[in-house]
Amino acid sequence: MPARRSAAFRRALAAVTTLPLLALAACGYGSQAPEDDASQVAAGAEKIDGLDSVSIGYFGNLTHATALVGIQKGFFQKELGGTQAKYTTFNAGPSEIEALNGGSIDIGWIGPSPAINGYTQADGTNLRIIGGSASGGVKLVVDPDKIKSLKDVKGKKIATPQLGNTQDVAFLNWIAEQGWKVDPQSGKGDVSVVRTENSVAPDAYKSGAIDGAWVPEPTASKLVAEGAKVLLDEADLWPDKKFVITNIIVRQEFLKEHPDVVEAVLRASVKTNAYIKSDPDDAKAAANAQLKADSGKELPADVLDPAWKSIQFTDDPLASTLNTEAGHAVKAGLLEKPKLDGIYDLTLLNKVLKAAGEPEVDDAGLGAE
Repeated sequence: MPARRSAAFRRALAAVTTLPLLALAACGYGSQAPEDDASQVAAGAEKIDGLDSVSIGYFGNLTHATALVGIQKGFFQKELGGTQAKYTTFNAGPSEIEALNGGSIDIGWIGPSPAINGYTQADGTNLRIIGGSASGGVKLVVDPDKIKSLKDVKGKKIATPQLGNTQDVAFLNWIAEQGWKVDPQSGKGDVSVVRTENSVAPDAYKSGAIDGAWVPEPTASKLVAEGAKVLLDEADLWPDKKFVITNIIVRQEFLKEHPDVVEAVLRASVKTNAYIKSDPDDAKAAANAQLKADSGKELPADVLDPAWKSIQFTDDPLASTLNTEAGHAVKAGLLEKPKLDGIYDLTLLNKVLKAAGEPEVDDAGLGAE
């Protein structure tokens, strides 16, 4: 049975990946982010390792704001010198993992579940998690006329972004902890789990197709702007209210061949997170400006402000929480017990943190030898 469930999950991931790949077929695995002045190589700048460019992937989500702000403010290109940073945006984790596996990107910002799935499906040969980026920013938001307490969620239609994605796993685990039963594949049971793309969720809520959603920011705040209320902040379910929502991954081959380039990207990431903490208002504006540059749309203040407040930006990958999230996926029946030994390599991150006078971080015993 576990093998059949795992195989079904892989087929579901493949199906989910197909849509964004078809939509973006003309430009590869993702959409090329437009270049601006901040992404231009300075005249006379020296290439790192003689490398012409490095390809970096990320999502147009506030939970990927380290990437958004770092690109907008030019931190990545500054650290890379004459090696050009080329950016690609993605809508879903499976498509970014495929791009990484295919060599279309070298480094990427991504959620924990796609990283776990990608690593285990490749038998630990394709990627390493090399740094953290964000914690939190996930909420259960509901129609206050239909759901007034947590027990009222039973029998209702609640959206998650994608079968087996980070929020889907978290919601299925929460359902199980309530003592309710749901088939993880179909989403049918004591709660109807409706897999709905984040971009579609607000319209689905307005039409009554869903009664609420367990979603990341800014989708949660978009739903609140449509009249929903926050019933539960996922951070409240975790020790110290911290859990990984975004990591930085790299192709193992690229890490081996170009460690100085990877170190430069990590140095820029650490500087970006420090900037976010030192000037959150300007950083928030920079993230919104990059969202507009990438998609043509910026977030209104009534969505941007509450969404930004719920996310913590951190260099720590919070490795112990990733291990816990993998356990949740196993318990939900979406994943066989994964072997995650070697998924982390925090050597370069700790080198950068030490140079910056910051404390080093640990890999919870899941580091590469």
